[in-house]
Amino acid sequence: MQVVVRDNNVDQALRALKKKLQREGVFREMKLRNYYEKPSEKKARQKAEAIRRARKLARKRAQREGGIAAPARPAAAAR
Repeated sequence: MQVVVRDNNVDQALRALKKKLQREGVFREMKLRNYYEKPSEKKARQKAEAIRRARKLARKRAQREGGIAAPARPAAAAR
């Protein structure tokens, strides 16, 4: 993984690095590896994550097809 530092702006490069690590799931994996997870717990967690992903995908599909209304977005702050 590579991040380019432009104009000695380390803060911007650090933010870019953190965003890349987040997308790759490095932080999540580090958190999971902090402690031992029994194989049965791991299987149950993965199954729950798969169900959550499937429900989210079905919900998005239904919104696209007009089956259910999209959640209301908060109004922009008054100027």
